[in-house]
Amino acid sequence: MNGQLKIFTGNANPELARQIAKYLKTPLGDALVATFSEGEIRVKVNEDVRGRDVFIIQPTCPPSNNNLMELLIMIDAVKRASAKRITAVMPYFGYARQDRKDQPRVPITAKLVANLLEAAGADRILTMDLHASQIQGFFDIPLDHLFAANPVVEYFKKKRMKNLVVASPDVGGIKMARAYAKKLNAELVVVDKRRIDDRRAEVMNILGEVKKKNIVIVDDLVATAGSICEAAAALKKAGALKIYAAVSHPILSGPALERIKKSAIEEFIISDSVPLSAQKKDPVFRILSVAPLLGEAIRRIHDEESVSSLFN
Repeated sequence: MNGQLKIFTGNANPELARQIAKYLKTPLGDALVATFSEGEIRVKVNEDVRGRDVFIIQPTCPPSNNNLMELLIMIDAVKRASAKRITAVMPYFGYARQDRKDQPRVPITAKLVANLLEAAGADRILTMDLHASQIQGFFDIPLDHLFAANPVVEYFKKKRMKNLVVASPDVGGIKMARAYAKKLNAELVVVDKRRIDDRRAEVMNILGEVKKKNIVIVDDLVATAGSICEAAAALKKAGALKIYAAVSHPILSGPALERIKKSAIEEFIISDSVPLSAQKKDPVFRILSVAPLLGEAIRRIHDEESVSSLFN
């Protein structure tokens, strides 16, 4: 490190920021990120950032609006303090599910968020496992898109499981599931479902052979866990042996925790891209840290080295 690197964090996931700073062997920057009495966000950077390469670590996970505003205001603060370059490190990119007009009179909120980040003064974006890859095209600034697959693949390779099959919980996740299947040298199956509303889905068919197979269901994010638990139930009914789930962003809102505990899923592998509290205490969850992956990407960006090998 040439001494010009500065890492700051908001209140979204300070523990992950501390782990990234530890990996980089550099202290977290000193910044006040709080609220005024009426609820407006207050930011004050308490150290010199003039001419520095600044990275702000802030996933826009729930409470999404607060975390997004914190990020925007922090970007504005360091921009006005004459930072040389500002990179928004968003391990989880909120509003990513609203990436197209699939109904009349609805917004494309992912594009709006991209516009806001650029308008605030971000020079670069570092994110991980976007819900839709085309969101990269919403930005007119460089964006590095990482994947949490490698830690998960290494975890399952150590288990040395036989008759392993990777399952996508819906048709939209086939590309991600295929990448996992290739790395694990496993077969691929798809759970064909019909979405009833934004909280419920109904399984229609299972495309592929699952009888007497060990299954790993992979997905980028889980909110209410309805889809993934329905998929697990359908796979178990079809004759699957052990069922695991691997998810990059465990949002786990509403009834998600209860659904997972009652489901056919034996082990739920998650990353720490979002803050984890109840998940740490529950034995069904296995947490794999993405701090080394993000830390290495930050180091390479800062040192003007290639990041492309981290995309695989």
